[in-house]
Amino acid sequence: MKFYKKNNNGTITCLLCQHYCTLKEGQTGACGVNINMSGQLKNMVYGNIAALHIDPVEKKPLYHFLPGSSTLSLGTVGCNMKCPFCQNWQISQTNNVRNSTHTTPEKLVSIALSKQIKIIAYTYNEPTIFYPFVRDTAILAKQHGIKNIMVSNGLMSDEVIEDMGQIIDACNIDYKSNNEEYYRKILKAPFKIKENLIKLKKQNIWLEVTTLIIPGVNDSKNELKEIATFIATELGKNTPWHINAFYPDYKMTETPPTPIPSLLTAEEIAYQAGLNFVYVGNRGLENITLCPRCGAKLVVRHGFYTINNTISNGFCPYCNTKIAGVWE
Repeated sequence: MKFYKKNNNGTITCLLCQHYCTLKEGQTGACGVNINMSGQLKNMVYGNIAALHIDPVEKKPLYHFLPGSSTLSLGTVGCNMKCPFCQNWQISQTNNVRNSTHTTPEKLVSIALSKQIKIIAYTYNEPTIFYPFVRDTAILAKQHGIKNIMVSNGLMSDEVIEDMGQIIDACNIDYKSNNEEYYRKILKAPFKIKENLIKLKKQNIWLEVTTLIIPGVNDSKNELKEIATFIATELGKNTPWHINAFYPDYKMTETPPTPIPSLLTAEEIAYQAGLNFVYVGNRGLENITLCPRCGAKLVVRHGFYTINNTISNGFCPYCNTKIAGVWE
């Protein structure tokens, strides 16, 4: 499947993300890793991974998708955003392709099968920019009963979202801010997060949302209320929202870490907006999935690991309420 179109003037338009870059011969897009080569879009990081690890699914974070499972997690270099707070900036903010670590979909699926891993995760940098490799790996993985998840900034193109519905089982999407100007001026990206989240939801992909709470950037009560209300009304009150603490990194080393009271304020706002599942991350606090009806402790987590899961066939064992997610 081609994720580009040819134009009458000899250029091509990349169809991988919402930048929709128009590229002359030899020119790369905003991501730095997709290039117009002889009138075709060449993905320079196809198979050239920069990171490969086995992680718990809770680290993605996905809390309502096969808890306790391991994921074979991989990423490349490059990104279609310029977040000054990126914690993986060593690989995301470079286009220095790692040719020495080339792999294939067949090798990755073989590794997963040999280690009895149920999930392949496309993560660490933005998987949209290497979606051709994601796609080939995911299709092969599904043939072997392996599920596929993406951890993304949500800037994928309409064409990629439509394609994802056939092969991607779950996503965690970063909702970085509700400020269009912040997206455009600081993150160097179009403000398409709301539209794309709604489109992903319609693809029947299990969806969880993460917001990194940055002091002085997106931690106002008004902005947090706007984000929480959007998730509850447009994506559904059972959509998990991960509220994560910021730590100084990359170009924001002078900004202090997110204080716990700010996270607890965001949590309170989220529940007031009607969300049933809210999780505070990066500060060592308990993240327990409670039944929204009877309040029973259903899933207990410590750090990135699930300690106890009492959900039975997707239902609360105490009051028989259906708990949103993919549990088996």
